[in-house]
Amino acid sequence: MSQTNVSVCIVTLNASKYLHRCLTLLEKSQGARIEQIIVVDNRSNDNTVKMILSNHSTVKLIRNNRNEGYTIPMNRAMKESDGEYLLILNPDAFVKPNAVMALANFLDLHPEVGIAGPKVLNVDGTFQKSCRRGVARPWNVISYFTGLANRFPNDSKYTGYHLSHLNEVSACEVDGVSGSCMMIRREVFDKVGLFDERFFAYQEDSDYCFRTKAAGWKIFYVPEAEVVHDSGRGGSAAFKYRSLFEWHRSYFLLYRKHFSADYFPLFNGLFYSAMLGKLLMTVIWDTVRN
Repeated sequence: MSQTNVSVCIVTLNASKYLHRCLTLLEKSQGARIEQIIVVDNRSNDNTVKMILSNHSTVKLIRNNRNEGYTIPMNRAMKESDGEYLLILNPDAFVKPNAVMALANFLDLHPEVGIAGPKVLNVDGTFQKSCRRGVARPWNVISYFTGLANRFPNDSKYTGYHLSHLNEVSACEVDGVSGSCMMIRREVFDKVGLFDERFFAYQEDSDYCFRTKAAGWKIFYVPEAEVVHDSGRGGSAAFKYRSLFEWHRSYFLLYRKHFSADYFPLFNGLFYSAMLGKLLMTVIWDTVRN
């Protein structure tokens, strides 16, 4: 059983009901040495602050005067943390009883691993594929968005984005895990530093995983730990079109930062145009559908 203390870091916006459940399950986690829970509220206009003060008095609450996105307040929470392991968690992610302990135990037993991510499930119990990732290079992204990955789910030539050719029940080394729930070793935080604040929201987890691997640590998917993620309830649902824009903007930043130097300028220009086209099509489709 792990003897390492864990600091839980959460950023929330208008997600009181989900955050209450998230915090309640954390407080009931079996055997987990959770040293502290830090919640940064992005000036919610629901009853989030009142709910925390009334029901979760041990939580360290930081209240922002405005919505600062995700990375800036998460960095603030991380700087306030004391644990040997930092659990980055969404307010709409609900840990199963042994999940925190399983992640901490895995890091205890594997000092070469800098970040561990759990098996993430949708509310209906299906596997949330984005919880383990390959490298989001153009071919992997194109294969995913054109449906090739779904058509050939066992062929690694097409599944490099969500790694669906790998078994869901086996621990494995990956290139990235989801920021909805990821446990970071303190030594990684001390060396790699904070999330890149150029990412307002989204893709900051992929960027951090790339930087962690570049610093010499491994990243592992750990299915013994299970989390249910009710996606989009932690703030993004309140600002749908802003969220769509920020997701595409963040991937553009990720690509430019990590991949663009490996390709010709003409290809980059075409790929950027494709990103813009996808954003416009997504907005139009979402508008028509609703």
